[in-house]
Amino acid sequence: MNSVEFARELVESKFQVLKTEVVDQYQISFEVTRDDVHRLLSMLKQAGWIQLSYLSAIDWLEDNEFELVYIVMNWDKALHIQVRTRIDREHPEMDSVLSIFPGCKYYERECHEFFGVKFPGNPDFEKQLILEEWDDIPPLRKDFDPRAYSDAHFAKREYEDRHTVLNNQSSKQKQREARKERITTIGKGGRK
Repeated sequence: MNSVEFARELVESKFQVLKTEVVDQYQISFEVTRDDVHRLLSMLKQAGWIQLSYLSAIDWLEDNEFELVYIVMNWDKALHIQVRTRIDREHPEMDSVLSIFPGCKYYERECHEFFGVKFPGNPDFEKQLILEEWDDIPPLRKDFDPRAYSDAHFAKREYEDRHTVLNNQSSKQKQREARKERITTIGKGGRK
């Protein structure tokens, strides 16, 4: 029995898995209900998946849900397991897994900052991690408009189509222009 088969039997024998996907020989994914996430992560940790390698979210705007993805690693079995679950997008909240994986505190802060997911049980989940003085909806939500944000917060700039060589190397501008000229003829049989 290889590591993927071992993990599959371990998880599917104890949990009602909504979806299983074998990513490759080093990674398998299980989707479970949010109520099973903590129990599953605890069981996996006791079984040797001792490292929480990552936590992030996927915004399923059309479904009005976020999918949380926890990735845990077992170094002895050389296998990553993704634990996936979906939560409501209007009230995105998931109890922290801090008691299982203390290292999650920064991942939860990042997930809150970029998607707006709240993690009760992590006293620091609302502290700023990367974005300074952010004043809009979280930027990785699909309904965030980066153009509108940029137009509202930054001066508009006009850029010249002129280049200056600063490091004494020969200019590649003529090569670029020749390449651009060749590209315009592709698909036209060499005709302009």
